[in-house]
Amino acid sequence: MPLNLLHSPELNADYAASLCQQFGLTLATKISGWHLAWQDNALVLRHSELPKQGDILVDFAGGAASYRRQYGGGKSEAIAKACGLNKKRDLTVLDATAGLGRDAFVLASLGANVTMVERNPAVAALLYDGLRRGKQCAELSWLGERMQLVHSSALQALQQQAAVDVVYLDPMFPPRDKTALVKKEMRAFHDVVGSDTDADALLAPALQLAQKRVVVKRPGYAEFLAATAPTMSVTGKNNRFDVYINAAI
Repeated sequence: MPLNLLHSPELNADYAASLCQQFGLTLATKISGWHLAWQDNALVLRHSELPKQGDILVDFAGGAASYRRQYGGGKSEAIAKACGLNKKRDLTVLDATAGLGRDAFVLASLGANVTMVERNPAVAALLYDGLRRGKQCAELSWLGERMQLVHSSALQALQQQAAVDVVYLDPMFPPRDKTALVKKEMRAFHDVVGSDTDADALLAPALQLAQKRVVVKRPGYAEFLAATAPTMSVTGKNNRFDVYINAAI
């Protein structure tokens, strides 16, 4: 469900109008609950009654994204091996469940051309603003060429996008221990985005679209997507990447 965008004198009126038009947001002067706001030249997601929650934003130029790009292990990372970027640069990747774009950014930084698909209007708007700021960073001069955003459902994108080398799926998975406090970010995602109850339906169209392989990111304890065993799995630090191979890279 689209969220309100809180009016701010610092937010350029034309840019605010563009965000509202593209992502179905409503500009509001009074808000409650989850909403989008403008803070330090960035679009952020926040909750009016949960100040300790902290702002959520897409930041490709700094923070964890920058650290991972510089020190994350590069082509030796599990995600790089799973997608085949340890063998070949310039692969085309459709990230059908982009979220905050962190995995897409890693793939793009390793040379892939990534199309990010995000169906939730608020998250898509965060990605759009993250791309805007990222393109202004001299160190990320490649970002505009290698990362694109499509605001669409994953299923629609899989059925309508042109063929790609790799389809990457990272559907949201319920936490293993429901009594544990979910990370702040995950709490926001569960509240704002909901769960990916249709995730199993994505594997078949993904396999039809991907010329080389489909990669599915799963928690280590999770069952295979659509109860379909992969060709192989690459185990990362906290996750497993199930790889369904259609053709060699």
